[in-house]
Formats: sequence, structure tokens, C-alpha cells
Amino acid sequence: MSSNGAPPTSSAPSAPPPVVRRLEGAEAQVLTELAGTFEDLQMVLLCCERLVAALAAQHDEVVVEALWTTAMLSYARAFAPGTGSALTEEDLAATNLEGDLVEWHHMLMRLRDHHADPVINPREIFSVGVAQDAQGAANGVAITSARQPVVDDLTVRQTGAIAYALSQLVNDRIEAQQKEVLARLEGTTRAELDKLVRLDVIDPTAGP
Repeated sequence: MSSNGAPPTSSAPSAPPPVVRRLEGAEAQVLTELAGTFEDLQMVLLCCERLVAALAAQHDEVVVEALWTTAMLSYARAFAPGTGSALTEEDLAATNLEGDLVEWHHMLMRLRDHHADPVINPREIFSVGVAQDAQGAANGVAITSARQPVVDDLTVRQTGAIAYALSQLVNDRIEAQQKEVLARLEGTTRAELDKLVRLDVIDPTAGP
């Protein structure tokens, strides 16, 4: 896992081009979906990095749950069906990581369902019982709970490693798709480009 959650092919910020215009169409849509997937995987990485530190320092369980839930939601979204760029189980094999990644993936998806359940409390299992007095008669109602285990360091690190490997794969697809889109724009006149909606771009090298 990267130490800072940076993209696999990160580089120093550079000044944006003077003009950027919005592209529509299937090729552009694929790029936007890939960018969203990459960002989700980066969020998984960032959460896992912070979780390793939080678990080592025995931080508040609220922090651990918040980070782990965000990591699970972000990871699952990268595999969400309905888009042509969604990751698949075959992509797990393409990472060349060792181990049964598909089974681990299924486990992570089950954990996502557990933490994102709209009805069931993911932290504790509650039960209601009747309290009896010395003679065995009912004399009260008791509510008991069993705390669910907190995510462990090994699970966090393995999840981070998978997210990092997948982010490299997605980054390669982004670069390839960018080249394909640019190739299709060859021969486009300035007049045609000027008709496209202009996008506001923030210069990352500019000071506050």
C-alpha cells in the first residue's frame, strides 16, 4: 500500500492548460466512470492507512467504525454494476496478488452489506429477556447486547493492498482511454472545439 494514498503514477502538480472544454459521448463517459472508480479506491487506501494507525493506538471505536465503513462503501462502489467501467472479479486476478482474492472480495462485500444495512445495527446484537426473582416469578425485563468485533489490522492491510493493486489497474485504463479519446479528436477544428462548454479549472500551483 502506498504511504500517502497517492495515485500510482502521481507527479508534481502542473499548471492547467489555458482552456478546457467539456467532452460528451461514450468515450468521455467511460473516462468519468474510471476517474470515479480510481478516486473510490484511493479513498479505501486513505481509510486503511488511517485505520492501521488508529488500531495501533487503540483509538476511539467511533473513529475505527467511521473509517472502516467508508472504506467498505468505497470499495463496493468500484464494483457496482451498471457501468461499463465497473471492476469485476476477473480484474482481481489481473492484479497478480497471491491468495484467494475472489473469496476475500466476497467477504468484503458481505462486510459492506453488514455495515450499510439500513435496518440492523452493525455494532451490537440486542436481545430481550425476562428477569426472575428468587421464587422464579417474572420481576423485570432485561435488554442485553453482544458487541460485534472491531476490524483487525490484518484485514485492513490486506484490503489496502488489494485496493492499491486495483488502483494501478484502473490508472492504466485511464491513460489508455485518454489516448483513445485524444486520437478521436484529431482533425477537430478550433471552431468546432469552441462550441463546446468551457470548464473552470483550478490551478493547483497557485497559492491560496
